[in-house]
Amino acid sequence: MNKQKIIIMLGPSPSERGGMGSVAKLILSIVSKDFAIRHITTWNGQVSRFTKLSSAIVFIKAFLAFLLKLSRKEGDLVHLHISERGSVIRKSMIALVCIAMGKPFILHTHGCEFHQFYGQLSPGIQQLITALFRRSACLIALSESWRNYYIETCHLEPERVVVLNNPVALPEKWQKTEKVGKLKFVFLGKINKRKGIFDILNALAKLEPEYRNQVELVLAGTGEIAEVDNLATELGIEKQIVFLGWINQEQRDQLLAETDVMLLPSYNEGLPMAILEAMSWGIPVITTPVGGIPEVIENGKSGLLVTPGHIRELTSAMASLIENPALRLSLGKGARQRVEPLSIEHYTDALLNLYSRILQYQQNQPNPEKDIESPPSIQTDLVGR
Repeated sequence: MNKQKIIIMLGPSPSERGGMGSVAKLILSIVSKDFAIRHITTWNGQVSRFTKLSSAIVFIKAFLAFLLKLSRKEGDLVHLHISERGSVIRKSMIALVCIAMGKPFILHTHGCEFHQFYGQLSPGIQQLITALFRRSACLIALSESWRNYYIETCHLEPERVVVLNNPVALPEKWQKTEKVGKLKFVFLGKINKRKGIFDILNALAKLEPEYRNQVELVLAGTGEIAEVDNLATELGIEKQIVFLGWINQEQRDQLLAETDVMLLPSYNEGLPMAILEAMSWGIPVITTPVGGIPEVIENGKSGLLVTPGHIRELTSAMASLIENPALRLSLGKGARQRVEPLSIEHYTDALLNLYSRILQYQQNQPNPEKDIESPPSIQTDLVGR
């Protein structure tokens, strides 16, 4: 009987209030006879006046735990979740250890602002990051557009960069019916300018009163609450807005079961879990064609796409879903069909196959201590065209 291969996965806590934590939680739910995934938390996602100190302590503990596992020869492959800024520094330190010990590692990229972060670095630091990325056994991108970015910017071999869209757990009871009473428009995520929250409020305020009075706007998340509250009061729409704060998974599912339209007019994204989760519940999404979003949402078929920062377009899109129940239901059905190929079951097959191919390739290398070479064609695309 073959012994299970150990995958050491390092990244944010699965309970972290964001997409990376959600993805990590779904991956850790995978059951396999061939692989055992061991997670080490490198960031707990907590924000407070002591954030920097707390983050440093969490990472130091994670780094020592990682070294201990390697010293005991417990890991066969290292899976690193990486975004931008501090995440790049933390994972670079771990990647350097992997290189020094001849341990293959995967870089699973999530950073929606990585391009901005990378562009502000000095050429020397850019070269160091690129060199580390090139030493990975594989780089996972969330979309085809991000794959192209990493290939072109970091000069990676195309066969080394694969597309794995974020996975979703598909609810069984998702069908929507024509709504009686007020429509529930929902924003789910970090409440800040990058996510387009202020654009949502301005667009809502510009709706004709007969339309605006048919809508309740629910904001679920944490962030710039005071600023949003002040703007809502200034626009005279404060009575139509409900602040839920951060919600857990059960509360999120209950909210999505009651949601009529999801709003996420972001300026930058990787492939947001909030959109994929909404689509899995048959909810039409009004969003923007940034990051990997236009690869899962086709305008007019599985959602509505508007230009980032274009308030008039956003208002028009909202009005169209208020006045046209048939369109809401049609887009919701199209959204559900679109994300079905992204189920955690399909994702599991693709990810475990990727692990297998990398380890098989490493095993066939005559000298495992030499530089990690590019494995043969390991392209995996879950976009589902």
